[in-house]
Amino acid sequence: MSVESRRDPDEILKIINQEENSKKRGRLKIFFGYAAGVGKTYTMLEDAHAAKRCGIDVVVGYVEPHARPQTMALLDGLECIPNLEVEYNSIILREFDVDATLARNPKLVLVDELAHTNAKGCRHAKRYQDIKELLENGIDVYTTVNVQHIESLNDMVASITGITVRERIPDYIFDDADQVELIDLEPQELIERLEAGYVYKKKQAQSAMVNFFTIDNLTALREISLRRCADRVNLLTERARIKNRASYHTEEHILVCLSEENSNAKVIRTAARMAKAFRGTFTALFVETPDNSSMSDKSKKILQANMRMAERLGAEIETVYGDDVIFQIAEFARISGVSKIVIGRVGAAKKHFLGKQSLTEKLINAAPNIEVHVIPVAGPRLPKYYRMKAQKKKNIIFSLMDTLKSTAILGIACTLAVLFDKMGFGVSNILGIYILGVIIISGLMKNRAYGLIASVLSAVIFNFMFVEPRHTFMAYDIGYPVNGLIMIMAALITGTMSIRLRESAKQAARATFRTKTLFDTNQILQQTKGEEQILEVTARQLIKLLNKDIVVYENKDGALGEPQVFFASDTDSERVSGEAYTSGEEKAVASWSFKNNQHAGATTDTLSDARCMYLCVRVNDNVYGVIGIAVGEEPLDAFSNSIMLSILGECALAMENEKNAREKEQAAIMAKNEQLRADLLRAISHDLRTPLTSISGNASNLISNGEAFTADMKKRLYTDIYDDSMWLINLVENLLSVTRLEEGRMNINMETELMEDVVTEALRHLSRRSIEHNIRVEHKDEFLLAKMDARLIVQVIINIVDNAIKYTPAGSDILITTFRRSDKAIVSIADNGPGVSDDMKTHIFDMFYSGNNKVADSRRSLGLGLSLCQSIINAHGGELTVGDNVPRGAVFTFSLMAEEVYFDE
Repeated sequence: MSVESRRDPDEILKIINQEENSKKRGRLKIFFGYAAGVGKTYTMLEDAHAAKRCGIDVVVGYVEPHARPQTMALLDGLECIPNLEVEYNSIILREFDVDATLARNPKLVLVDELAHTNAKGCRHAKRYQDIKELLENGIDVYTTVNVQHIESLNDMVASITGITVRERIPDYIFDDADQVELIDLEPQELIERLEAGYVYKKKQAQSAMVNFFTIDNLTALREISLRRCADRVNLLTERARIKNRASYHTEEHILVCLSEENSNAKVIRTAARMAKAFRGTFTALFVETPDNSSMSDKSKKILQANMRMAERLGAEIETVYGDDVIFQIAEFARISGVSKIVIGRVGAAKKHFLGKQSLTEKLINAAPNIEVHVIPVAGPRLPKYYRMKAQKKKNIIFSLMDTLKSTAILGIACTLAVLFDKMGFGVSNILGIYILGVIIISGLMKNRAYGLIASVLSAVIFNFMFVEPRHTFMAYDIGYPVNGLIMIMAALITGTMSIRLRESAKQAARATFRTKTLFDTNQILQQTKGEEQILEVTARQLIKLLNKDIVVYENKDGALGEPQVFFASDTDSERVSGEAYTSGEEKAVASWSFKNNQHAGATTDTLSDARCMYLCVRVNDNVYGVIGIAVGEEPLDAFSNSIMLSILGECALAMENEKNAREKEQAAIMAKNEQLRADLLRAISHDLRTPLTSISGNASNLISNGEAFTADMKKRLYTDIYDDSMWLINLVENLLSVTRLEEGRMNINMETELMEDVVTEALRHLSRRSIEHNIRVEHKDEFLLAKMDARLIVQVIINIVDNAIKYTPAGSDILITTFRRSDKAIVSIADNGPGVSDDMKTHIFDMFYSGNNKVADSRRSLGLGLSLCQSIINAHGGELTVGDNVPRGAVFTFSLMAEEVYFDE
């Protein structure tokens, strides 16, 4: 993994796009404050007057009406674009007019209250979207906003003030502004202005000082606003540094270089103290080279111990890959904004006898703008014997295939040499054949010993067969022994280079494979749903990366669930060993890791006797599970460890997203339920008032003036009271049914019933207003039986017929038809009223939906009946639909499971 890959391409692309867009888009200036009354709008208007005096075309798009005479007086002398008037709930609202501003096309426009939510009917939902459209059309904008309106700070501000602000802007609007001017004011001075009535009117000011404008609140908000401005400046500085490929820094970033030396521990501790003293970022870097593949076990253990120490001291472990260690360190330091590099003196201070530069000098030359701190270390370096032990063992391994290949190549070289000698070629040409053979053997063989042996044999054979005097080991010309030395040197150089190239190719392939595994993990996790599936995918990808058994523990309500073992191999012998991964001792280690949010187990300093190394799947302090890796006695190499941690990070992020999505879904359900509850209360308060008012009024008239009414008048009043009472009873019955359905308490007793009897029963319970309509019943199939709960189906028919009565004028026809279609019993209820529009058909079965149609008696419909009908029919396994009745009207049709009729003869 080259350090060049650490540059964020999205960030660079964003900077390039911003440069391209800035050439044609307008400029945005935000006047930023920590509370109302600090003077944002006042300062914005003053700057507008200054711009106008400079000859800039300035207009006022929208300024929030203030009870501050000094602020409103600054509008004099500035052109104001008329506000857009929008009617909402019979109230006229004044909004910023985007179209009028675009038509006017000024150079600079003032638009107050950046976080404002526009009224329904405006083009955009938010005012910041209006401003974005102005900027895209090349118009400069001045605007204002308070700290509590920034999205990322909303929860923090709410915890301080106890007030949740609903009007918010995305952080990128603030960060991407061309200029942000902080309007600052001492909290005590702001309170004095509030008491004087310069911010709010007297009554509002008193309430504000009790609930919001306190010294503690204002001081905290002021600190947050100052920090937010500072964060924005840091972001802009970082963008400029990346853009210019510069190496300057605005905060201390300490980089320590990791190695397999014992003395590296002192260097790490010194760097950690520096990072703490400077309160800077601490990073530990390991550069993996091809030589690391031959590192001895002792060196690997020392390196792992140094890495764990750096991690315990708060360092972020980073691994890069490359042949040139100095270049990799310098490039990583430049790209990451490192201010100080810390290395040990061992191997750094010694100068080569030929004047070769030391490690320190090379590093200083490669990173001239970064401080390099060389820490003197007392202890000796790890003996070269230990560092090269593994490589020596590797180099003394001979293979039969390589031996045969080398013998064949040397034989071919000898054959060609004899042919060249017969053909009269000179000794120098024959010598070239042997040198070529030695180079081929050194380049192809995995062990450089083959090249050395081939060079010695070639020199001896050449001297014996082709150098005068021939067939002796003597030579008249002293240059021929030098030729032998040249062949040996060629074998050494070629063999070393070929081995390094092969190791580099292997390491590059491993790095590519590991990086691809990380990329694939990211892609797969994005498409995976469910915490258990996410952990399973992570385990499979870790097996693919490490080829080791994996144990997964999921967080189940604050405790670890049962372990799930994933094997690197499916052999029965290995599957039996899975019991060792789930023993009581292993579970105890995993539980300790979960409770303490730390690594534990094998190859760590905590409970190291465990079979697995346990790592938490975590985001900050939220632990979503624990993953155990059967690493054995040999620790993971640095690069594998880095990719493994990245995969765990991707897993934790996926778990976090899953949790957030679940919470968001639950919040949406709760919000919907709250909205349904609010709609229900609002509808009930309206719909109960009308019949109750009628009942109480009619009853009052009968009590007070009963003797004055005729018998017909009394009967009409009694009838009205009865009808309204029945309407209320039907409403309450529907409400109870809806409640039972939502709570799952509605018991459906399915029995075989005769459809004719059910329809007749339903008609007996219709409201008295049904006599004003022509209701007909037609049974096309005699003895039509269906499986149903008769009580509920009667309620369905009543609701649908009542719905037809409500929405059709008196004298309309209503036809109830029953018939059989295949294995279904069909009931259709048709009317010849105004019908149902196509738009209404998609919502007519929604709860609380009553459409735009007027009810015949001007009483609103609660919108429960049809929704309840659909729920009941669905519970019966049927279907309720609405269609058009030809030539006019609507027809509601529902189906039930039909039953066969058997007659005894």
